[in-house]
Amino acid sequence: MAILRSKEIRTMEPSARLKKLMELRAEYMENKAKIATGGALESPGRVKALRRTIARLVTIIREEEAKSK
Repeated sequence: MAILRSKEIRTMEPSARLKKLMELRAEYMENKAKIATGGALESPGRVKALRRTIARLVTIIREEEAKSK
């Protein structure tokens, strides 16, 4: 149920990774706001998948930064 797999993230350009990270964070915050206001989500499992994909993106971005140093 992964939104983006590690292999897909690694093949992306750095600017595309950052853009995707911002999109996913925005979607995650929208879903968290819906939950906080008592609304029902279409797919509750997507929140967990978003959180994991965001973590995966951040990890790979930091790995690439460490390699370049």
